[in-house]
Amino acid sequence: MTLPPTRWELAGEDNRGYGRHFADSVARGVDVDGEARFLDAMAARASRILDIGSGMGRVAAALRARGHDVVATEPDAALREQSRATYPDLEVLPHEALALDPAEVGTFDLVAVVGNVMVYVGEDTERPVLERVRDLLAPDGRAAVGFHLTAIKAGSRTYPAEEFVADAEAAGLRVVHRFGSYELHEPSDEYAVWVLARA
Repeated sequence: MTLPPTRWELAGEDNRGYGRHFADSVARGVDVDGEARFLDAMAARASRILDIGSGMGRVAAALRARGHDVVATEPDAALREQSRATYPDLEVLPHEALALDPAEVGTFDLVAVVGNVMVYVGEDTERPVLERVRDLLAPDGRAAVGFHLTAIKAGSRTYPAEEFVADAEAAGLRVVHRFGSYELHEPSDEYAVWVLARA
């Protein structure tokens, strides 16, 4: 199956600042574990967690360090290379969300789609991506999705909260919680963190 190009791919070199930013933050000892703490709090010990769009590996590595069984997946070759250099013990699959087959990778207690992944998927693939997330969930599994609601990053899209909820519901998911940050701030118009479950 030929997948449409993601917005991340189309942005090309304009999005290389992401990897540089987090490499610098890790090198300076800055706390970059906000998403991982949120995800860890959602999960029972030794949960099976899928990190879709794992980037340079910081969230997946932090979850592994907390004792979870983590599968990381990142289609961007440069970010996979950065991940290998920063976290050499973390295996990263080269798949984007729509290339993940539940028959091959199994299902998960928690699926993480954080770090603006949803605003970089291919045009008109939001619902298929969310359907794939649904299919990758264990029966009682949950998904965590976080993104900027307006297009402030190179190549990203504006994704209003109402449209995301409609897409999630059409994909067979329901909203369990909505927060304004990974520190559980109240919902805002800038950033949204969603907890989803099968409908």
